[in-house]
Amino acid sequence: MSEAKLRVRIPWRALSMVGSLIAIWIAFSITTDGTFVTPRNLTLLARQMSVTSILAVGMVMVIVAGQIDLSVGALAGLLGASSAMIYVSLGWPLPAAFILPLLLGAVLGFVQGTLVARLRIPPFIVTLGGMLIFQGCILGLTGGVSISPARPYLFVGQAYVPHTLGWAGAGVLCVGLLYKAARATGTARYPWIGLAVFSLAFAALMNSYEGVPFPVLVVLVLATVFTVLAKHTRFGRHLYAIGGNREASFYSGISIDRHLIAVFTLMGVMAGIAGVVLTARVGSATSDAGRMMELDAIAAAVIGGTSLLGGQGTIWGALLGALVMASLDNGMSLMNTESFWQPIIKGIILILAVGIDMASRKTRGH
Repeated sequence: MSEAKLRVRIPWRALSMVGSLIAIWIAFSITTDGTFVTPRNLTLLARQMSVTSILAVGMVMVIVAGQIDLSVGALAGLLGASSAMIYVSLGWPLPAAFILPLLLGAVLGFVQGTLVARLRIPPFIVTLGGMLIFQGCILGLTGGVSISPARPYLFVGQAYVPHTLGWAGAGVLCVGLLYKAARATGTARYPWIGLAVFSLAFAALMNSYEGVPFPVLVVLVLATVFTVLAKHTRFGRHLYAIGGNREASFYSGISIDRHLIAVFTLMGVMAGIAGVVLTARVGSATSDAGRMMELDAIAAAVIGGTSLLGGQGTIWGALLGALVMASLDNGMSLMNTESFWQPIIKGIILILAVGIDMASRKTRGH
């Protein structure tokens, strides 16, 4: 196998991120006297990162296409509040409370995408305006009062997967990863073997407490679906092409407007899923739900290797970025660190991630 293929197959940046994550976990394990790495805390950590991860999965697709969406946090809060009101205030059945917010998210995403693609309004302005509109709508919809759904609604945010099902899922994933490793050659097979071992270790760790949290299962399913969409469909490949070189994509016959509208529509659906999971995990819908989550989603994507210049990024990298950020929040909270340090640390890491990306692009350019 050629050196070029090895470079493609071995995700060096992801491996370096894994090394950084391990270092963070070791440091917090020492400073918290082992509390950080207990099964209970790691299960809590996995649940905490679920909403940001869902938004980050959609955000990767948006950024890869050379766009940005600042409205996803407020939109998730609005759709989560809408879902709770449909179930609590209107008394509609649970499926309607889950499905209708997703459809509303698709419509609102379609509108924003149309403004960007058809009217050529910069996405920064469209989604910044959308963020302000959605924040106002949340306040108007809730009246500043929390809406608490009944227990059946909370399943998607607080339930755990049965141990047997968790082991079965990890086993299937492990077999698939080992098959990938068997097809690879040389050192390219080691990352797949490492992921296979990690999948079994993850299942063992989660099952040693209550089981795999249901929101984490949702994240893994969405990440798998969007990875297939991004890497193995014409639509996904076209998004990468548009973000990498928009002019060349246009002359290649790619319908740029249609793809941009579609990716913002998908982002709206993901915001709906995130909003429902957030409401169910917290146990209520509030007027400030989702606030600043758009920045966490963007940061997770960028830290995970997605380039803000477009054309480069992976779904699983974004999940790794979300895990890094959630680990920092969780670890510093366990250490009783003053709250102002958390955004400072995350801001420094974000700047470093973007700086590394720009430096690597400059090096490749030479």
